[in-house]
Amino acid sequence: MESRTEPPVEPLPGRELTLRAVIVAMGVALVIGASYPYVVLKLGFGPNIAVVSAFFGWMALAVMSRGISLKRESNLAQSAGTIAGQTAFLCSVLAAFDMLSGDPAVGVQLSLSPLETFLWLSTSGLLGVLLAVPLRKHFVVDEKLPYADGFAAGETLLVLDARGVESTRAARAMFAGLAVSAGLAWPVMRKWFADEVILPLNRFSHVTHVGFAYSLLSLGTRMIIGLRICTNMAVGLALSWVVAPVLLADQGLIAETAKKNDVLLWIMWPATGMMVAGGLTALFLKWRILVRTFRQFSGAEVDARDFPLRWVVGGSLASLAALVAVQHFLLGLPVWQTLVAVLLTLPLMLVGLRVFGETNWGPISALSNLMQGVFGVIAPGNIQANMQASAVTGSIVAESEGLMQSYKTGEMVGSTPRVITIVQLLAVPVGALAVSFAYPLLREQYGVGGESGLSSPISQKWVGFAKLLSQGLEVIPASALSALVLAVVLGVVFTVLEQNPRWRTWVPSPTGIGIGMLVPASAVATMFLGALLEFVLRRTRPKGAQVWLLPLASGFIAGEALVAIVLPILIALGFLAVA
Repeated sequence: MESRTEPPVEPLPGRELTLRAVIVAMGVALVIGASYPYVVLKLGFGPNIAVVSAFFGWMALAVMSRGISLKRESNLAQSAGTIAGQTAFLCSVLAAFDMLSGDPAVGVQLSLSPLETFLWLSTSGLLGVLLAVPLRKHFVVDEKLPYADGFAAGETLLVLDARGVESTRAARAMFAGLAVSAGLAWPVMRKWFADEVILPLNRFSHVTHVGFAYSLLSLGTRMIIGLRICTNMAVGLALSWVVAPVLLADQGLIAETAKKNDVLLWIMWPATGMMVAGGLTALFLKWRILVRTFRQFSGAEVDARDFPLRWVVGGSLASLAALVAVQHFLLGLPVWQTLVAVLLTLPLMLVGLRVFGETNWGPISALSNLMQGVFGVIAPGNIQANMQASAVTGSIVAESEGLMQSYKTGEMVGSTPRVITIVQLLAVPVGALAVSFAYPLLREQYGVGGESGLSSPISQKWVGFAKLLSQGLEVIPASALSALVLAVVLGVVFTVLEQNPRWRTWVPSPTGIGIGMLVPASAVATMFLGALLEFVLRRTRPKGAQVWLLPLASGFIAGEALVAIVLPILIALGFLAVA
């Protein structure tokens, strides 16, 4: 069966690359880049930013113009805000650098000045966007991965721009979901963004936080992803946060008073190994599709709507040279180490795009930790090389995810891939500029790490793993490495078996299980409920659900995500107290 290769060149009325659209897009990127670091450092992860950016862009453009289609112009704001948010997510790297630099026992100075932050984020971010450009046809067009955040943003723009009876029903469902989600999230996030309902399932509940979180964002996301992946994520939850702590304690590897990171430092090996093995195996099995993708992206076969391959190659080489220079002359990293880090990141980027596309949870931290392990072999005991190499991986993977997500939205609303790419390239330095000023202010006002207001759990895990590896690879438990080998084998076997359409429904998903082992347990439990709800509604009310279910899910995502962004802005402006 032939797969659909492209949407029509002009499927929908309305303009796209206009001056006002670019101005609004850069404004959205600036707002997201400045406000998102607080959210990431407080929550330990970044909630959906695509829908928020789409909302902000559509509202700003609607004020300027009435009566015309705004979805393609608004999608530029979505694209810019999404990539700025991915850039801002890397404040977790900056916090990790500061935590290490503040520890006299480590003896490493990695704190970056605002100028160094801007240059590092810009060069690594531009490289991440450019390297992902040729992969749109594989992941979005041929594989048709859901990319739930991008799907929700596209659904939001279509609903906001539509007319007619069914459109009215869809809009009502979306705004109802938004109102309920925002109303539930507001009091919870205002209490330091941390309240959860925890229903303990084992004696390590203080470590695992197995239970259900107050999060309609998680619920809505999984209504889009579907039941199979979410069920496999629930299996991963059970393995990591119900079974593993008990077994590790029984073997004397952790105490019953252990912290969450003690468990994470063990389970990250089999979890990441299964995801990487499954992702690379899937790519290997579909090598013909990848070859066809790159052939279509070269020579006379290039669609005029795509970002030209010669620009990709030239821009990637220029960005790589700039990144090497920044890391060598400003941060003191040898040239060869940056080049090796980028080279080894390429297959991890492919894995990250597949995992994110299937589960809507980007494995940025897990893949960066894997690069830390690799550099524990390449440069043993060198904490600086370990951290900077893994930071390169984190940046490239994060920006590639942002681009692919926006391509998914663009396919839905009829945007031109070339225009989306250009806008994201413009937005990367805008987001980097915002972060380079916002992060130091947050650090000075709240502090980062430890028991401070902005604890940044991602950064603490990053730092803990770097310190652990500085003692040598022998500190990694032999049982964790044995679990890694078993997980790799299972990842390959499961991926091969799920290629058969008749078996796919019943074969375990290495992507789902792997990411489910790493995502907070309470979030996975809520995600599973969302997928189960979607499954039941589609079976019991198939016709009605077709109209309002996805808009409702998008509203659930948008409400909580809007609160997560608006609250830090109100706090920064002095309209709300943080406590």
